[in-house]
Amino acid sequence: MTLKRPKGASGTLAVLEHTSSILKGNPLGDPHVRKLAVWLPPQYDEGAGKRRFPVLYDLVGFTGSGLAHTSWKAFSENVPERAARLIREGKMGPAIFVFPDCFTALGGNQYVNSSALGNYADYLTREIVPFVDREFRTLPSREHRGCFGKSSGGYGSIMHAMKYAKYWGAVADHSGDAYFDFVYWHDWPNTLNELQKYRAPKRKPGAYDALRESSRKGLAEGLDDGRIKRFLSHVWKQEKVSGKEVHCIMNLCMAATYDPDPRAPLGFRVPFNLESGEVIERRWQKWREHDPVNLVEKYRSSLKSLRGIYVDCGWRDQYHIQYGSRILSKRLAAAGIRHTYEEFDDNHSDIDYRMDVSFPFLYRALKP
Repeated sequence: MTLKRPKGASGTLAVLEHTSSILKGNPLGDPHVRKLAVWLPPQYDEGAGKRRFPVLYDLVGFTGSGLAHTSWKAFSENVPERAARLIREGKMGPAIFVFPDCFTALGGNQYVNSSALGNYADYLTREIVPFVDREFRTLPSREHRGCFGKSSGGYGSIMHAMKYAKYWGAVADHSGDAYFDFVYWHDWPNTLNELQKYRAPKRKPGAYDALRESSRKGLAEGLDDGRIKRFLSHVWKQEKVSGKEVHCIMNLCMAATYDPDPRAPLGFRVPFNLESGEVIERRWQKWREHDPVNLVEKYRSSLKSLRGIYVDCGWRDQYHIQYGSRILSKRLAAAGIRHTYEEFDDNHSDIDYRMDVSFPFLYRALKP
């Protein structure tokens, strides 16, 4: 696609403003009035204007917002351009695409409800879905509605297939977070190193009482001793955030997703002792309870009710998600859940071209 320009009818991108009652007063103080982009295929205005269309919801990855997928993209296509081309080439039929904004002060969310972040699953299913069905000529039933996403968005898609199946007929999970023991565990030492910069008092060379320091109040229970709060205050004031800071805030966002606790400082707990780095088994178990590979059997009936489940991952994924994807596919198959699983020779980055496979798959599952 590097030398190509879009050809043919491009469809229409509408950007609406939606006021959310569910996000109002959320713990992070994030806005509850948000922009919502909706792409209408070229066929939307053809004929008598009574035709209705399947709907696909784009759940973007961490640090993303739906609107970003509608922006101009160098050497490639944005999502509306890709959908228009696939429709023009006859690889899929016309569908409406929805681009919700679920960004938070912690860099995003996992599209589930959290007392520390906000109820983003409810925001999507109880507010955005009916709002779109009212405003546009959708096929307003679960059988013709799907969601897709990559990374955190892929996680959100497979979780919605499990926990919110009454809203979705098919999902596509591109490189979605799975098998947390591989995906998150290895990066926590880097997070602890970053947070140590905000430790109080500051470290000094010399004797170090490891027993005393790691036993400071709350650390063994996954509570913040002030360093997380100071880190976030620093990051939120910066004009530029470093790569290490982004990965640190990502793990904190995951903690706020998987182990929220309204009684804890900042409203969540972390799974490692911030000083010694020791895993806190009870806290890590909270994370594992949200791992898709551990939830297949629990939500077997919901998963079996879907008209289509698509999962893929690059076998060089730098976050090692290919292993979680394989385990997920293995457990889906063992539970008798029909799905399509594919791997490809790439890593985690810039893999939107895989939508050339998932969009036609979703359309076939959702078409009237």
